[in-house]
Amino acid sequence: MPPVAPCAAEQVLNGMAVSRGIAIGTVHRHDSEAVSVPEYRVAPSRVAEEKTRFAAAIDTAQQQVAQMRDKAARLEGAASEELGYLLDAYQQMLHGSRLVRGVEGRIEADRINAEAAVQREIDTIVHVFEAMEDSYLAGRAADVRDLGRRIIRNLAGKSWRPFQSLPKGTIILAEELTPADTALLDPKVVAGIATVLGGAESHTAIMARSLGLPAVLGVADLLRQARTGDTVVVDGRNGRVVLNPTADLLAAYRRMRAEYLRGRRLLARLRDVPAVTRDGQRVALEANIELPSEVASVLAAGAEGIGLLRSEFLFMNRDDAPGEDEQFDSFKAVIQGMQGRTVTIRTLDIGGDKLAHGLGITPGPNPSLGLRAVRLSLARPELLETQLAAILRAAAFGPTRILVPMVATVEEIQAVHAALDRVVRRLTRARVRLPDPLPPLGVMIEVPGAALGADALAWNSQFFSIGTNDLTQYTLAIDRADETVASLYNPLHPAVLRLIQFTAEAARRARIPVAVCGEIAGDPRYTALLLGLGIHDLSMSATNIPVVKQHIRSLDLAAATRMARTVMEQSDAGRIAELVDGFSPIPT
Repeated sequence: MPPVAPCAAEQVLNGMAVSRGIAIGTVHRHDSEAVSVPEYRVAPSRVAEEKTRFAAAIDTAQQQVAQMRDKAARLEGAASEELGYLLDAYQQMLHGSRLVRGVEGRIEADRINAEAAVQREIDTIVHVFEAMEDSYLAGRAADVRDLGRRIIRNLAGKSWRPFQSLPKGTIILAEELTPADTALLDPKVVAGIATVLGGAESHTAIMARSLGLPAVLGVADLLRQARTGDTVVVDGRNGRVVLNPTADLLAAYRRMRAEYLRGRRLLARLRDVPAVTRDGQRVALEANIELPSEVASVLAAGAEGIGLLRSEFLFMNRDDAPGEDEQFDSFKAVIQGMQGRTVTIRTLDIGGDKLAHGLGITPGPNPSLGLRAVRLSLARPELLETQLAAILRAAAFGPTRILVPMVATVEEIQAVHAALDRVVRRLTRARVRLPDPLPPLGVMIEVPGAALGADALAWNSQFFSIGTNDLTQYTLAIDRADETVASLYNPLHPAVLRLIQFTAEAARRARIPVAVCGEIAGDPRYTALLLGLGIHDLSMSATNIPVVKQHIRSLDLAAATRMARTVMEQSDAGRIAELVDGFSPIPT
């Protein structure tokens, strides 16, 4: 009889919490199938044959994606819409896109086999995406890579069917999960997810939140320690993965999970309850969204509107800019879907090294400080005026606001006003239906110069929205994506708080609304401070709305205002953190 293997020791690993909740279950290691890509020269007489092989692989991929689309349609709510939107993008990439044309061109020009041509073209496209500053757009590199692997497998005649016959309570551990992988996840079977790669804006994170699966990503040593069949805990609140927990820790996590689930049931009851402090201050809670498919989850969370609709999704995975009608259709769908709640649409916020191929932009030496956002829009007025026309037309179907990103000077917002006036005159002459009154035009405060000059900007705009992510990054000269300095990124730095205060006070003097739409808006740790600084409109991920609302309803605004005054007298970020954290308990 073989000796009994000793129980593996408990291992506590840390990563990024991207989807709240606690999952307890059994490990299933998902090792992505390695795809061997041969490369060889093709004789001129066989180029046509190689292109035919590639076309057949594309046809097969289209059928596979269509099958996944049918499976996605059977998922519930936002998960179905999110995955369906992505699979639609896959189908677009498989129909005469840059990918298809690029591979055909490589086969013909370089006279190489189809597999190698696909790999080279995918590598080129992925490199462009991974260089993008926007974390959401950079995360799309995994989507492109996944599609490339699928085509290569089809060329090699291999099939790939993960997650077959998993027991209920399985927790998937992987280096990364592709969109095709997540299409096969059954939330009735899979309890949670943890991966080595991925971030808060990756497709895996989006799908985990949509499916309600606790998830921790970026766990460096995950696969070195885990074995299929091990007991594992995924703590999606604190960003921890516990392998082979001790009996005492496992019992503690079971109690925490039961408490968390009770809390979520209570939070769900707050959907139609207003966010009002104990002393009667009403706070507007809105949602930030990346894609039209998120509208259902926004409504389910009880959001009062969309405080930030990023329009970059329209420019993804294509070689050209979307036309006015295409943008109008997308914006109209969101506005109508929000059923009378206000939708704030941000004009295009790309440039520099982001999507340079599709818009014909040459990246500068420092893209973060180069031609991007409003600067790009003013340099390419046809892009700006097309987008403004689409927004104006869509605004006839519901309350809408227009938000301009990365404004630094009064002249920039005045130029956007002038462009808006030109578009209004053109559409009026064409007898196009327009809203009355026209949508308010607002400024996104993201650079220190805009915050310091907020008084002048306030008299030239109709509302402010503070983007604290970039404001913190530019104020402290810290790239959040650079792991060597990311720990220095601190929204509680006195300089950052002073700029937020300047902006809020300028808005109050000009009697215009001011909101915060950065990450701190959705973190209850900062709620009392923001309210105390006079900001009563917060826009965040829809999943954070219930917990922020619960916290607001426990706060006293007068006390929060006194705390904020004390904070603004401090010069030490550590002392500020103590005051903020000691003011009121944060719900978990």
